[in-house]
Order: sequence, then C-alpha cells, then structure tokens
Amino acid sequence: MAAQTSVNQTIYTWQGTDKNGKKTKGEMPGASQALVKAQLRKQGVNATKVKRKSKDLFSPRKQKITPGDIAIFSRQLATMMKAGIPLVQSFEIVGDSLENPSMAVLVRAVRDDVAAGNNFADSIRKHPRYFDELFCNLVESGEQSGALETMLDRVATYKEKTEALKSKIKKAMNYPIAVVVVALIVTGILLVKVVPQFAETFSSFGADLPAFTLFVLGLSDIAIAHWWKAIIGIALAGYAFKEARLRSQKFADSVDRIALKLPIIGPIIEKSCYARFTRTLSTTFAAGVPLVDALESVAGATGNIVYSTATLKIRDDVSAGQQLNFAIRTTTLFPSMITQMVGIGEESGALDTMLDKCATYYEAEVDNAVDGLTSLMEPIIMSVLGTLIGGLMIAMYLPIFQLGQVV
Repeated sequence: MAAQTSVNQTIYTWQGTDKNGKKTKGEMPGASQALVKAQLRKQGVNATKVKRKSKDLFSPRKQKITPGDIAIFSRQLATMMKAGIPLVQSFEIVGDSLENPSMAVLVRAVRDDVAAGNNFADSIRKHPRYFDELFCNLVESGEQSGALETMLDRVATYKEKTEALKSKIKKAMNYPIAVVVVALIVTGILLVKVVPQFAETFSSFGADLPAFTLFVLGLSDIAIAHWWKAIIGIALAGYAFKEARLRSQKFADSVDRIALKLPIIGPIIEKSCYARFTRTLSTTFAAGVPLVDALESVAGATGNIVYSTATLKIRDDVSAGQQLNFAIRTTTLFPSMITQMVGIGEESGALDTMLDKCATYYEAEVDNAVDGLTSLMEPIIMSVLGTLIGGLMIAMYLPIFQLGQVV
C-alpha cells in the first residue's frame, strides 16, 4: 500500500542508491520508517539508511498555512492544468514554487496520494483543516465531468474573491482597534511616567490644585499601582473571548447577531454576507452542483449564523418546490436587488450569471463602505487622541498657569 503523507507526519532522512547504483540521499515525510522505505522502493531507490530527522534546537517555528496560501495554490494549479501539464507534474511544479514550507509539504502530500492512484478530491478530503467541503465538492465535480482545469479556475477565482472580501472586512475592524490600542498605550505611559514628574513639582507649590489636575493625578496613582493588573486583565479577557468563540457555538452565534446590529460596522458585515451568499451560490451552481446541494455549501460560507440559518431555510423551501427567488424573499434578510436578479436568472436560465453580477456589486459595495469608514474614522481618531493627550497636558499645566496669575 502506498504511503500516505500529511503535513503533520514525521520527516525522515534517507540514504541509498538509485536504479543506476549511484549513491543518493534526501528527505521524505512519512507515517513510519517502513512506509518511507516502501515509498522509496516505488521510486526506484534502494534505501540503505532511513532515520527520523533530528530537530534543530533553534529551528524556526513552522509557518502556518493560511486561506491565502490555499487561494494561491488553487490559482497556480489551475494555470498549470490550463497549460496542458498533467496533474501530478503540476503538483510538483507548484510545490517547488511555493514560499510557505508548510504549504509545500501539504502539496507534496496530496501529490503522493494522487500518484498512488487516488482521486484529487479524495486526496484533499484527507486535509479538511485546509480544504473545506465546498472546495472538495467542486474539485470532485470537475473530475467527474472531465473539466477539472475549468473547475480549478472557478475555484481559484472564488477563493481569491473570498479572501479579498475577508481582507477588506479585517481592514475595517483592525484599523480603529489598532489606533485605540496605541492611544491607550500612549495614555498609560503618560500617566505612569510623565504625570508623576509634575506631581513632585506640584507638591512644593503649597496651594490648592485645580479639580481637573487632582483627577488626573488620581488616575496616575491608580495606573502606577495597578498597570500590570490592567495588562493581565486585558490579555485574559481577549484570550477568554477567543476561546469562548471557538468552544461555545452559542456564544459565537450571539457575537454574530450582535455584530450585525453594530453601527457602521453592521451594514458592512451585512453586505459582505450578501456578497458571500451570491458568490458561493454562483460558483457552485455554475459548476453543475444541484441547487439544494449548493445551498448546503452556501450556508457554511456566509460567515454569519443569521444568514447561515436563513440559507438553510431557503434550502428547505427550495427542496419543497418553491422558486429560489421566492424562498429568498420570505427570509426578509436579503435586499430586493438579489431577489429580483435571482428571479430574472431563473426565468432566463442564467441564474449563475445573475448571481455573479450581484456578487460583484456587493463586493464593490463592501470596498466603498470600508474606504468610507476609513476616511470617517481618521478625523474621529485624531480628535480622540487629541482629547486624551491634550487633556492630560492641560491638566498638568493648569496649576502653572494659575501660579503665574497669582504672581
């Protein structure tokens, strides 16, 4: 049986001779020493020595495989296949060109599986952490229809559009958060390091200090006494929030619902859900996936529990005989543009084209909304920073101004 490798298997170093009796050596991932030897024999190598690769004490941390890496892999593989290069050879070329070592190991693992006689779809299903069910289903559809290169191109386009949309949403979220964090750090440094210097000077004035100055001095005393508790508390709160979202589906669903109700951010998330819904449904339907099955995949790709639940309801209504546009309308969550475009698509037999147009429109809407949010946030953030830092400085100089008036 062929050795089945994965990104989590051990790396072995080997030495031996090739078919011509020439000495050779290298490295290979494998589940065991025996399976590595068997794989080498299939490649015409007589292994004389196979051992587990020792780990370097100061070796760099293994690079994480991101959805962006999967999108790049999809596009490169689609390009290779369109050029007429056989699938296994395409894997080798793409694997050698990838900059992420972990992704290269994953590609080689899939290549070995395919070379051993397995289907491409079955091979990537062994790595569900990196290839979701939608990706696997589209690849399987391409293999069965004999149009794998076309399907890979659609998958690549879908992944690229999805990742671009995610990047925009992260930009909208991360920018104000990063600035607020910087503002808090700067304020904390002023309270802990700068304000106490003024406090020593004020102690020799022998006069009553303004209420605002006393308030800031009180904040400084609290910050000096408890700054480490605040840092630990914030870190623990962030970790607890992250773990709660991962471990508690109920908590994660509540966060999704609250996110949709947030001012400014909520509408952006809604539009991104519209874009994901239409983009995923367009891709799967164009690939020949039955509508009910396509909606099953779409539910997991919307990115929000509210729209995921609505999509499952749409699936049930469609399977009961309703038209797609009517099923979408009854959820009351989607705008009239989507229901009208879907209705036109159903009547004209060009549903995937209409859905694609909707996806392009709402992706552009997300882009514009994020750009608008960034432009709006810049003056607001500058005002907040000016108020915080300027307020601290005014509080420190008020006693000096009053002393000058007395003199």
